[in-house]
Amino acid sequence: MVACDEPCCAGPLGVTMPDAIQPGTATGVRVKRKRPRRRKGVLMTREELARRLELLRVEHRDLDSAIVALNETPMPDQLAIARLKKRKLRLRDEISWIEDNLVPDIIA
Repeated sequence: MVACDEPCCAGPLGVTMPDAIQPGTATGVRVKRKRPRRRKGVLMTREELARRLELLRVEHRDLDSAIVALNETPMPDQLAIARLKKRKLRLRDEISWIEDNLVPDIIA
C-alpha cells in the first residue's frame, strides 16, 4: 500500500489505496466533482444575493412538489425521496444563510 497525496483519495482514518489503483497510474481512477469549487474571498452584491435567494426558493418549492409526487406513486422510491429531502434541507440552510446576510442585525 502506498499513501496517496491527493485529497480525493484520503479515506477515513488514514486508509490508503492499493498500489494498483493509485491516481496518476495507468489504472488510476480520477473522481470528478459534481459542481465547481467556489472561489474563496469572492463577495456577492446584495442584488446577486437577492437573485440567488429567489432561485433557491423556487428550487425549494420544486423539490417539495417532486417529493409529494413521488410519495403519491404506487411504489414510492424511498431512496430518491430521502435524497430529495436532504437536498431540500441543504437549500433551506443556504436560504437561511442568505436571508441572514441580507437583513442587517439590529440590536434593540
